[in-house]
Amino acid sequence: MSKKDYYEVLGVNRDATAEDIKKAYRKLAMKHHPDRNPDNPKAESLFKEAKEAYEILSDEEKRAAYDRFGHAGVDPSQGAGPGSAGFGGMGGFSDAFGDIFGDIFGGGGGRSRQGGVYRGADLRYNLDISLEQAARGTETQIRIPTMVTCETCHGSGAKKGTTPSTCSTCGGQGQVRMQQGFFSLQQTCPVCHGSGKTISNPCGDCHGSGRTKKHKTLSVKIPAGVDHGDRVRLAGEGEHGVSGGPPGDLYVVVQIRPHSVFERDGADLHCEMPISFATAALGGEIEIPTLDGQAKLKIPAETQTGQVFRLRGKGIKQLRGSGYGDLMCHVTVETPVRLTEEQKGLLRQLESTTHGSDTHSPKAKTFMDKVRDFFNPISE
Repeated sequence: MSKKDYYEVLGVNRDATAEDIKKAYRKLAMKHHPDRNPDNPKAESLFKEAKEAYEILSDEEKRAAYDRFGHAGVDPSQGAGPGSAGFGGMGGFSDAFGDIFGDIFGGGGGRSRQGGVYRGADLRYNLDISLEQAARGTETQIRIPTMVTCETCHGSGAKKGTTPSTCSTCGGQGQVRMQQGFFSLQQTCPVCHGSGKTISNPCGDCHGSGRTKKHKTLSVKIPAGVDHGDRVRLAGEGEHGVSGGPPGDLYVVVQIRPHSVFERDGADLHCEMPISFATAALGGEIEIPTLDGQAKLKIPAETQTGQVFRLRGKGIKQLRGSGYGDLMCHVTVETPVRLTEEQKGLLRQLESTTHGSDTHSPKAKTFMDKVRDFFNPISE
């Protein structure tokens, strides 16, 4: 059974602080505590789910492993043993109480009604790439941990030469009935956890789980135009299923590293380009960087700081389409520094011939008009 994302369980963002996580857990713990919900059969499941999520996300190392590899990064075999619910496995309150209404409403979350067949958990892998790789596409190899069918017991969980026995509590059905008032409800067997089998002599390699942890290397193709947060799905590359269940999927989540020159906005790129005072006043031609090399840009005379020039088709290829975005060049007029006395004198001469002129400083005139209107409002 696929496990729910821990951040989703607590209702927090992936960049939530430790304090945010603690507050979210306390709120859920108070809401779903079994003692406060004696008539709610799902309360224990929700309480345990929140507790499990908090135990992982409140630990820096476990949280880092989970962010990197998903549920496969936090190995349940190092936890509380058979009662642990990690890796979408069997056991604990989530199985004992979460499926009470499963057969009534046709649920089951990917598990058969009998035999304890579970679909393998989906996995997540965060892949860091450069802006150039995102724009052009790339192919890379990743190495991920995953749970696979135990080669020693072939997934049975029993020691070699032995076989699991039929559960005496549920008679091999994987389900038991319980009476609650006027209702007769069916729930997962608390002894065999829905498998219908019990193991007297567990396998020494998988300790009765039927699966072992291994690493595998996969090749991933990242299409051109992919953006931050996009996912590439590798079907069937998640964890192996339990008792012959189908495997889960692997989701490669793209994370694009910050670029030293460009900022991305969808398919468009933005960059800031400094130009000299003389070029801004008189006009000229400058070279600007693009992802495909240098490009020439004509700067008209009397250009002001903040003006934006568009270079069409110099952005990033659209992921769903054949077009390209644009490159938006934001011009910044750079004030000269470390001037010589001669240079300072020339600037003073220029200032003396332009100071106070509406023709040479139209923005200054407009601003001063606004200031005068502010301090001397016209009476109606």
